[in-house]
Amino acid sequence: MPKDERNIIALGMMETHSVALGIEAADAMGKVADVELLMSHTACPGKYLTLLGGEVAAVRAAVEEGERVAGDSFVDRFILPNPHPQIFPALAATTMPEELDALGIIETFSAASTVVAADTAAKAAAVTLLALRLAVGLGGKSYVLLTGEVSAVRSAVEAGGRGAAEEGLLLAKVVIPAPLSRLYSHLL
Repeated sequence: MPKDERNIIALGMMETHSVALGIEAADAMGKVADVELLMSHTACPGKYLTLLGGEVAAVRAAVEEGERVAGDSFVDRFILPNPHPQIFPALAATTMPEELDALGIIETFSAASTVVAADTAAKAAAVTLLALRLAVGLGGKSYVLLTGEVSAVRSAVEAGGRGAAEEGLLLAKVVIPAPLSRLYSHLL
């Protein structure tokens, strides 16, 4: 994570289905523009994820270069100006509310589409992002967990799932009003 998240004006992510080409693309992304490498690692099933931050133009240039270098290995990407501040704690799964009101889940076929869905959901309604799980141990799928009042969670899940559905990347979206209290300790 960046030392000072407030200096990040945009986030960008690229996802490849080749580890070798993903590493090469991450290197190219960092060399073409002044961006901060926030995350760069393997994910299931043999994917490679690179997340970076910086000024919008620099992030755009880096992601475009990464996509060019990745070639046929390219899976998905995003450039997200002004990410919601809850994205960072959700990536680290550090938000621990005392109890869950309603639980919302958006599950997608790519890590990039899940981060965008989480950002959209957090901007659409008064919800708390709990965790972003990005393709590790998930067969390449990813999901976001969020909580809040039932109506807010419904609105957030609808809004967050819409973009992924339009891209054909939405696997499932669920809202559970008053989830089992013991369930929370097993989610994070």
